[in-house]
Amino acid sequence: MSLIPISAPEFDVDIDIKYATNDNFTGKPVYISGKCFLHVEAAECLKKAIDLAKPLGLRFLIFDAFRPSEAQWKLWEHTPDPNFLADPAKGSPHSRGVAIDLTLIDKAGKPLDMGTGFDEFTPLSHHGRTDISVEAQKNRLLLMGIMTAAGWDFYRNEWWHYQLFKSREYKLWSDKEAGTGMM
Repeated sequence: MSLIPISAPEFDVDIDIKYATNDNFTGKPVYISGKCFLHVEAAECLKKAIDLAKPLGLRFLIFDAFRPSEAQWKLWEHTPDPNFLADPAKGSPHSRGVAIDLTLIDKAGKPLDMGTGFDEFTPLSHHGRTDISVEAQKNRLLLMGIMTAAGWDFYRNEWWHYQLFKSREYKLWSDKEAGTGMM
């Protein structure tokens, strides 16, 4: 398997997998487990991002990473919006283990202001917005700078979503194939 677990102490991050809770746009858990996994190559880029954020007194809070293909179908059935969700017939970078949804947190574990919440499916979530606070604009640019310097590509409609370049070249995984026990 090319997916590895993301957890402390190997990865100095906080994890709050939103799709394992009611606190997501569906209003109910999609996963039965809040485990966090990434493809080995994505995990290496995450380590680089962690190393870049640390001297700034910042860490990451992860909302989602590997998303089994069954979960992508559930999300799509709830909200079939190609501006914010990948069509599961084509496959999501999340279902390949090469995408991550996250934000920056300070030393106390408080998320930085990004202008919108995670999975707020509105134009205000797009990169480059100037109609959010200056602080939120700076924080989004800081997050983007750290992530892109660490080897991640960004998705223009979601300030929280990053994926590996050429993400479509990686294998799609179901929960059963991946053996993650998330579904």
